[in-house]
Amino acid sequence: MGNYKYIETILIPIFVLLLSLNYVMPCNLTTNFYDKTCPKALATIKGSVRAAVARNPRNAASLVRLHFHDCFVQGCDASILLEGTNSEKASQANNGVLGYNLIDDAKAAVESVCPGVVSCADILALAARDATVAVRGPSWPVRLGRRDSTTFNADEAASDLPRGNFNLNQLIDNFRRKGLNAREMVALSGSHTIGQARCVTFRGRIYNSSLNIDTAFNSSLSESCPQTAPNGDSNLQPLDLMTPNRFDNNYFRNLVSSRGLLISDQVLFNRDSTDSIVTEYVNNPSRFDSDFAAAMIKMGEIDVLTGTNGIIRTRCTAAS
Repeated sequence: MGNYKYIETILIPIFVLLLSLNYVMPCNLTTNFYDKTCPKALATIKGSVRAAVARNPRNAASLVRLHFHDCFVQGCDASILLEGTNSEKASQANNGVLGYNLIDDAKAAVESVCPGVVSCADILALAARDATVAVRGPSWPVRLGRRDSTTFNADEAASDLPRGNFNLNQLIDNFRRKGLNAREMVALSGSHTIGQARCVTFRGRIYNSSLNIDTAFNSSLSESCPQTAPNGDSNLQPLDLMTPNRFDNNYFRNLVSSRGLLISDQVLFNRDSTDSIVTEYVNNPSRFDSDFAAAMIKMGEIDVLTGTNGIIRTRCTAAS
């Protein structure tokens, strides 16, 4: 019963927050979209995701990131999953993105119970939610009915995905162009409470940044990430030093202690306009949970294809 009460306390503020932001939801998406055409879809996807996270907790972060990287390039249309020459998937901007096989597994499981019905774009959205819940994060309603694109856009991946070395103004502008405000940007950055990053993405934080960094933290990072590339490029460090496999607000506590792993993490708390949001999330983890959930709903409905637009792929990797 405790879990149901927790979910209820999260979902009510989410709807209030979305209304206060004057968020207009795409009218063709509904939470019960598959109730008649594939009633076992949601349970099947949840089971596949939970099994993946049980095998490796890092899979939770991979699935959240995959959904994010999809939505920021021509909308939430599963274009990141398509394979081919000059694909988004092969773009340098998506180098290091994982979890494609997990979506393939979930798709195969759904196809076995109702072939040709559930889109890969909807699976990405549901998987991100279910993965978050699997590591003790908040839940949120996922409105369904997205359809899959037949094209990808590697150029847009190169230009529209945020980078780990972005400063605060670049982050705010990047998210603003996707219809997300600064508060939503900070909340979504909180997904870095789980997962890991490669040395190549945080080397600049250690050796070429004016941002404050905790001395002991810096020393520890230096041991695993040599200054001269490509030495140690693939060495991993947790994005959240305290609880890397649990969704909580310790990511923000790390920022206050100058222990943000990426430059784009630490700029959120650096005597600037988002400091107050970080402090609020440190002091009020429930507010972080509700803001994160609301931001995920809004992000997950960016430029979706519905109705007769797009297709339902039978394999997520191919436009067929």
